[in-house]
Amino acid sequence: MSLEYVIDGKFSVKSDVFSFGVLLLEIVSGKRNRGFCHPSHHHNLLRHAWLLWNEGKALELMDDSLPDSYIEFQGERSIHVGLLCVQKFPGDRPTMSSVVFMLTNQEAILPQPKQPGFFMERSPTNSGRTSPRELYTCNLVMVTMPEGR
Repeated sequence: MSLEYVIDGKFSVKSDVFSFGVLLLEIVSGKRNRGFCHPSHHHNLLRHAWLLWNEGKALELMDDSLPDSYIEFQGERSIHVGLLCVQKFPGDRPTMSSVVFMLTNQEAILPQPKQPGFFMERSPTNSGRTSPRELYTCNLVMVTMPEGR
């Protein structure tokens, strides 16, 4: 979910763009944003992608099972567009028609992405020895059936 929806309850077409960007980054990395775990830090997938982008190592985000099935330019472009979609402020995000244009038109010059939303680090529990599934609790739903007297 986009930052503006989580914090303010505001939903717009730019919220959909944010969700598409998360999905795009999940697809190219082969990892889910929720529960993302990296051995050297506790950032989510969006921040991990952002850090790699800023270090000029964006292609390190690509799924290891895809080494010969993509062209480097296309992989980096997909990450670039994904980062543009998950920018913190809705006004900075492109429209979906622009996203389609950027993904299909290789000659289009893309703006530099700004910091993504949810730019935070999770604190590890038990010295980082827990699996991602152990970091979350399972919410149980209980239903009370009212009965008349």
